[in-house]
Amino acid sequence: MIEVLDAGALLTVQDLGRPGYAHLGVSRSGAADALAAVRANTLVGNQATDAVLETTLTGAVLRFTDAATVALTGTAGPAFVGDVPAPMNRPVRLGAGQVLEIAPPERGLRTYVAVRGGIDVPAVLTSRSTDTLSGIGPAPLQPGDRLSIGESTPASATLFDAGGTPVPEVTDPGTVLALKALAGPRADWIHEAHAVADHTYTVTAESNRVGMRVDGPALEWARTEELASEGVVAGAIQVPPSGLPVFFLADHPTTGGYPVIGVLTDEAVALAAQCAPGQRVRIDLRDA
Repeated sequence: MIEVLDAGALLTVQDLGRPGYAHLGVSRSGAADALAAVRANTLVGNQATDAVLETTLTGAVLRFTDAATVALTGTAGPAFVGDVPAPMNRPVRLGAGQVLEIAPPERGLRTYVAVRGGIDVPAVLTSRSTDTLSGIGPAPLQPGDRLSIGESTPASATLFDAGGTPVPEVTDPGTVLALKALAGPRADWIHEAHAVADHTYTVTAESNRVGMRVDGPALEWARTEELASEGVVAGAIQVPPSGLPVFFLADHPTTGGYPVIGVLTDEAVALAAQCAPGQRVRIDLRDA
């Protein structure tokens, strides 16, 4: 059992989401940085689809009532078990009653906590993920909440003998992060859409699991007619009338009525999910 002592800014249960329900108005949702969530599960010997915990910006504090094997991925630390630093990207044994403290990250936005056996909460539409837009799935966690852990066999010694897993570095806020995207389907609605690669944008505090919002040079629409609503996916770069791109993330709506000039690659979606307010980004827009 896991007891939430401090949920930080936003602590949720996430897995790889619920694909196949967009026709019902339900997006896939799931871990915002799916690559980090899968990595965490791999480190503790889980299935990639097992549920993990996703912390946001200010970390979390968790007490484990029983012995457990955990792994932390995503942001660039720090984390502690008592006064002892807990390594990132390595499996860690916790004893019964020990407290895991995930401090506000030095870089990045979201940390993933995988527990051997997975987080065991009821599935809704085949997924245990919290969807903050639709309200589907378990509610965001609060202090005092208790979570069950799924059954598993004891972790083998070989799990801990493996070397550290090479992982992509969470970007330094002082750098400009290039987000790769494939152009279309409505790049023709924007004047010189490919010139967006010359612009630098700053991530704002209005960003959330629905989308990353930025401030910077406004893009100009090339057309004046109304665009009918179309389906959108995670990674879609939508340009509303303000001209400031919105980068849809895990809890995005399933349709939108503004032009989408491109779609981020899976790797770029994971990077965008780790962009804290103040991070500078540019769009590396390429033809499909």
